[in-house]
Amino acid sequence: MGDGRRYVGVGERRVRLGLRHRLAGSARSAGPEEVAGALVALHGSDPATVFLAVGARLADAARTVTETERALYADRTLVRMHGMRHTVFVFPTELAAVVHASTGLTVAARERAALLKDMATAGAPDAAWLKDVEEAALAALARRGQATASELAEDEPRLRERFVYAAGKSYEGTHSVSTRLLRVLGVEGRVVRGRPLGSWTSSQFRWAVAPAHPELDAAEAQASLLGRWLAACGPATEADLKWWTGWKVTEVRRALAAIGARAVTLDEGTGFVTAEDEEPVPDSGEPWAALLPALDPTAMGWRDRDWYLTPGIRAALFDYSGNVGPTVWWNGRVVGGWAQRADGEVVWRLLDTDGVGREAEEAIREEAARLQGWVGATRVTPRFRTPLEKELVSGG
Repeated sequence: MGDGRRYVGVGERRVRLGLRHRLAGSARSAGPEEVAGALVALHGSDPATVFLAVGARLADAARTVTETERALYADRTLVRMHGMRHTVFVFPTELAAVVHASTGLTVAARERAALLKDMATAGAPDAAWLKDVEEAALAALARRGQATASELAEDEPRLRERFVYAAGKSYEGTHSVSTRLLRVLGVEGRVVRGRPLGSWTSSQFRWAVAPAHPELDAAEAQASLLGRWLAACGPATEADLKWWTGWKVTEVRRALAAIGARAVTLDEGTGFVTAEDEEPVPDSGEPWAALLPALDPTAMGWRDRDWYLTPGIRAALFDYSGNVGPTVWWNGRVVGGWAQRADGEVVWRLLDTDGVGREAEEAIREEAARLQGWVGATRVTPRFRTPLEKELVSGG
């Protein structure tokens, strides 16, 4: 290109995606820790997403549930906690300190201030009272190991105190101290979500004391997190980086400078790669298909998505808030969506048929059968429903 920067085209970006996101058959992973490490973070606001995202990338998908539960609840090599954009993710445990310092501290301060303000407005007890309650709750949680909010309230009854939120407004509601306090403690990195009350699809979790981690410098943590993500998802634009991290543009630029990121040219403008990632990635010619879940980190990884998602099919695959539903992939791009019906059948539909022939359709059928095989009798309904997913479920 005229500016002297290397041009990275759509084809190479799709090759990188298939390899680095462990979607190409030869790149599949041995365990959930490897999957999470490759992707940096798995969306955790819908519990099923974690397991489905892992299963799509394991060489032996039959081990998905047992191995992911082992990593989350037995070995604790993965941790579910608040991270970027005030969203719940699953990270490798060794990243807990980095995530907390790079993204959690700012959000945590805002969340605690909002809780205290809401309590004061409602005439609830003050900050000193809340501090006493949280110390008692954390002590009880440490004794129990894991506990629900109701179980903690048996040890610390003040957690049951309730106060009116946004009185007189259209969204007025009543919150318990436990609901808001445990959320704040989660954002502060002091508690994490533990084992669910039901199956791996359950959204009701026990709480556990967060694993101990050092307090890191915020700027250094931001550089570390951005470097990991760029190695997994680069090249990416400044807009992509700002969207994924939820940081200010000044923080993104500072972190890019700190890691010595290199600028490249993309179809949408300037992108960045790590200093070690400037060389072209050759295409092995290996075809691959994947069925990825709602909120999968690959589908949600970039703000600018035209290089892997045709704009004309977005409306069918996203809800009104911008959450992606289950997607069907062929060689690095979204070509359709899928759903699971009430009888357990996994069904799918192509929306972008350009270049999708018999080989692609057969590969997609195989992936649908592989998914159905390990999910078994479990029924999965995305937390955020999308037009195509609802239509497929209803038999349309």
